[in-house]
Amino acid sequence: MPSKIAGTRRPSAVRGGGRAPATPRRVRGGGVRGLRERALKAWDRPLTAYYVIIGAGMLITALGLVMVYSASMITALTYDLVPSYFFRKQFFAALLGTGLLLVASRMPVKLHRALAYPILVGAVFLMVLVQIPGIGHAVNGNQNWISLGGPFQLQPSEFGKLALILWGADLLARKHDMRLLTQWKHMLVPLVPGAFMLLGLIMLGGDMGTSIILAAILFGLLWTAGAPTRLFVGVLTVAGAIGVLLIKTSDNRMKRFDCIGATDPGGEGAPCLQAAHGIYALASGGWFGSGLGASVEKWGQLPEAHTDFIFAVTGEELGLAGTLSVLALFAALGYAGIRVAGGTEDPFVRFAAGGVTTWITAQAVINIGAVLGLLPIAGVPLPLFSYGGSALLPTMFAVGLLIAFARQEPAAKAALAMRRPGWGKRAGVRWKSMRRRVKKRPSGER
Repeated sequence: MPSKIAGTRRPSAVRGGGRAPATPRRVRGGGVRGLRERALKAWDRPLTAYYVIIGAGMLITALGLVMVYSASMITALTYDLVPSYFFRKQFFAALLGTGLLLVASRMPVKLHRALAYPILVGAVFLMVLVQIPGIGHAVNGNQNWISLGGPFQLQPSEFGKLALILWGADLLARKHDMRLLTQWKHMLVPLVPGAFMLLGLIMLGGDMGTSIILAAILFGLLWTAGAPTRLFVGVLTVAGAIGVLLIKTSDNRMKRFDCIGATDPGGEGAPCLQAAHGIYALASGGWFGSGLGASVEKWGQLPEAHTDFIFAVTGEELGLAGTLSVLALFAALGYAGIRVAGGTEDPFVRFAAGGVTTWITAQAVINIGAVLGLLPIAGVPLPLFSYGGSALLPTMFAVGLLIAFARQEPAAKAALAMRRPGWGKRAGVRWKSMRRRVKKRPSGER
């Protein structure tokens, strides 16, 4: 039977009744290429970044709750508390954070910009209160806390990160609209002095780790705003010199550098005890870990097992598979944030998304790097994962910002509009129509 398609010929082997010659290389190559093309096509869909931010953020938070419960049980028993004490507080903070995330994700961009200055003023006011005797409270030698009564405490410096991002993004966006960012003085002033004011308030309490994250956010804003290389390097040099001076003048900070890669914990109270036992926890986890709740290091050997070193307990109980899963979730969240920042025409959205992405990824890298023995211990929690309501609440609000920005893209708006009220009704009509066609089909037809 001749071919129905003009200009085509059937293979001679098929015409003669034989088998067509196999082309395995072409099939295999096409399959791999096809899979790659489908993956790229799926990633390029308008709502991919939106769903990745929601999925990665929620998965990190949920897994963090599980690990906080597992890692904090022994610490709670040490203080004669119920085993779920820290988990309950973290779960309550996660509920509040989820509410903040939903509110932030539904707020229009104009309202986010309007909140920039009130949040900045509120954060500065609370950070000043921290330094007043009788109001500020010291934890582990750092006076960066305000006691709210009972077991609840607030760390205003965590909200300072969010304040710097919103205020800095609004400031740079207004200067971008006035075409002033081409001048170095408008690029730096008043952004850099304002950031240094926040840094000074944090350093008064001795919190070097949070200061590093705040500096990273500042550099992220400058980089996203397109700061010239010379200007960027100049600010980085000044900040680096100040950081070296602060480290050199503190014996405690110098000892943290001595513990990079340390495997000898020393005796009780040794400076490298935490770093060495963190390595022990990761090393004993193997491929798939010892199982949830089966960590040995959390039984008093590893300090701050449910906060700064929760990643080590994750490696011990869930193994390499668990730690790589956490890294993959942070990588997905960071990449989606970069996509949101790079795919918008709104300068405020670009700067704010770049600042939030810098904040979360830089803090994750510093925390995990310290646990792995590659960086000095900075005392910062793993975002969305470690115990601490003061850190969780502003971070979940920041994730809500990214969700709101991802929804603002024109293509994403159009895609979401198709799924809003009326979409389900249209889908139901199509389903009923398809069922009627199937019923009218002759019984012998397939």
